[in-house]
Amino acid sequence: MTIQLICAFVLAFCFSTAFGKYYIPWLRKLKAGQEIKSNGPTWHNSKAGTPTMGGVMFIFAVIFVCLTVGFEGMLHGEFVHIFVLLFACVFGAIGFLDDWEKIRHHQNTGLSAKAKFLLQLAAALVFVLLMRHIGYLRPNLYVPFSGRIIHMPEWLYFVFAAFVIVGTVNAVNITDGVDGLATGTSIPVCLFFVAVTFAWGRNYLQLGIFASALTGGLLGFLVYNFNPAKVFMGDTGSLFLGGAVAALAFAYDIPLILITLGIIYIIETLSDIIQVGYFKLSHGKRVFRMAPFHHHLEMGGWTGKKWKEKELFVLFTGISLVFAIISFIGVYSRYM
Repeated sequence: MTIQLICAFVLAFCFSTAFGKYYIPWLRKLKAGQEIKSNGPTWHNSKAGTPTMGGVMFIFAVIFVCLTVGFEGMLHGEFVHIFVLLFACVFGAIGFLDDWEKIRHHQNTGLSAKAKFLLQLAAALVFVLLMRHIGYLRPNLYVPFSGRIIHMPEWLYFVFAAFVIVGTVNAVNITDGVDGLATGTSIPVCLFFVAVTFAWGRNYLQLGIFASALTGGLLGFLVYNFNPAKVFMGDTGSLFLGGAVAALAFAYDIPLILITLGIIYIIETLSDIIQVGYFKLSHGKRVFRMAPFHHHLEMGGWTGKKWKEKELFVLFTGISLVFAIISFIGVYSRYM
């Protein structure tokens, strides 16, 4: 099992890194550059024209590994990693449509918020129903750290699952705001699932292969996405990544772990919600200098210190790693 997980990581890293050498110049030729939000930090304007849709690099890496390293398991009828992959790819496809609209119209807005929400909600419901039908999901919630299991009515579980999945996907998308931030934040999250596979055994090997491949693919992508970024993951990558994280949490049957595991995603999303809500209620006042939270820190936060992008990367990745370790402690003994 260890060899397969290591192979998944190494192959995905090599694939993503090698693919990027040819893919990024091709994106430049297509003039697939990112349009920068006019209401964002002014120093981000220098990033205008940086190629987007770079998430394709780690998406293809994960697909390659799932079909090669995961092939032996498929011969024995184990397809759970393929279901997770297909689900994440559906969200990646929604992100691709959004990115394509932005590139085609040379603006920072793509699909309408309503269209994206409805597409994401439909994908989430189909995934949950499929996993339930096959037997990978049960309408029970495992409570990390306590070991308790909450039994839920099936309909309520489906509503809960759809809410968590769509919320996670969009939270990861919001976190993708400065060079390498969503990538660095998500690597410890993926490593958490790999660690859970080691702890729980071969029954979770196929999922571990997916998680290990995603870790390697992201690390290979980070070679080009670290500040100063040569490519952005775009909505293609961030929606795929969010879908993958949510799907893994449900496939391992520990969705509540996202409360601690996805702490950065939650902070980023809450800062956005608080900012918009307070702005409307107070008729123009703000809690943060700019939302989401990473922009607040960039602009001096409440202390006056203007965080650089590399500092934000280290801070957010470090916090994510600490909470990934805490999350692992919370679920480690479930099947021990």
